[in-house]
Amino acid sequence: MAKYDVAIIGSGPGGYVAAIRAGELGLKTVVVEKDPFLGGTCLHIGCIPTKVLLHHAEVYDHFKNAAELGFEVSGLKINWANVLARKDKIVKKHAKGIEFLFKKNKVEWVQGWGRYEGPGRVSVEKDGKKTQIEASNILMVSGSEAKSLPGIEPDHKTILTNRSILELPEIPKTLIVVGAGAVGVEFASIYNSFGTQVTILEALPRVVPVEDEEISTELTKAFQKKGIQVFTSCAVESVKKDAKGVTVSFKDKDGKAQTLQAEKLLLAVGRKAMTDGCGLEKSKAKVERGFVHVGDNMETAEKGLYAIGDIVAGLPQLAHAAMMEGIIAVTRPRFWEIMEGSSKWFPTNSMARCWGFISSGRWQRRFSRRRRRC
Repeated sequence: MAKYDVAIIGSGPGGYVAAIRAGELGLKTVVVEKDPFLGGTCLHIGCIPTKVLLHHAEVYDHFKNAAELGFEVSGLKINWANVLARKDKIVKKHAKGIEFLFKKNKVEWVQGWGRYEGPGRVSVEKDGKKTQIEASNILMVSGSEAKSLPGIEPDHKTILTNRSILELPEIPKTLIVVGAGAVGVEFASIYNSFGTQVTILEALPRVVPVEDEEISTELTKAFQKKGIQVFTSCAVESVKKDAKGVTVSFKDKDGKAQTLQAEKLLLAVGRKAMTDGCGLEKSKAKVERGFVHVGDNMETAEKGLYAIGDIVAGLPQLAHAAMMEGIIAVTRPRFWEIMEGSSKWFPTNSMARCWGFISSGRWQRRFSRRRRRC
């Protein structure tokens, strides 16, 4: 049985940053990843490919308004296959970059389904075969996946998720986006720029509901100016597939029944923690609706078991948050019990306090007041 100081299940932003930091600090580290590549959701089907498409859409918008900018452009058209190819090229480049950093910092990684098997033990299953890993500390960084609505399951051809919409072979003429969070509004903006007629359906009173109200107001105005139709405070009742695509029945904010038809529908109604099948039931970790409760140093109620990223209860599902959580976990003093006498130790509580200090609303408000006085 292979023995390590740190075993990390999942290679998303929280996992790979924690692994690299652990490697830098001299800890023998292994990462278990279910996919044949590193980087997780953010790199392959989340933040990075979406931002690539947003950049393409912005460039295309500039070309469409070239005359206003003093340029004469003729014969402008979209080569969608090339757009997707560039997206994939950028994603693969970054994935290879993570592999390089793993090698540089002597971090090992194995492909397979990682599962917690009890204190200090992780199993890795691939192609029906199981291997065992022993580690003094285990980080669970299994990530999240797209939610669906009751009775509306994605088929990834007509009813899409954030994963399948990135692989559409052609730009749809019409698109309905259910959910106006970050994922929904990004794809609404992208496809609108490429000529798709987009309609957004949001159950809450405003788009991007977790952001400031001013942002929601300005974004709604910008979308309406671009021709994106926005329905808020509405309830989707049914989605039926037909020869033309999908027909959506919903009630608007006044309770009036309405129907919409489109070629494609994107479900962007939030994300759920991927903790099923990870072995957490064999631990003392408190799991609530799939999310794991942790203490100040990201440690669960099970000693030596940590949870990082989208699976952590009460913390934002954001890549940069997961990165910091991973650093906090692998640099906490208890890890150095196995590295006694090492000159590389440094106190991590100061780092955690610093992070909380600069991100606190009190200081944001103070800086905001200073900015207004300037």
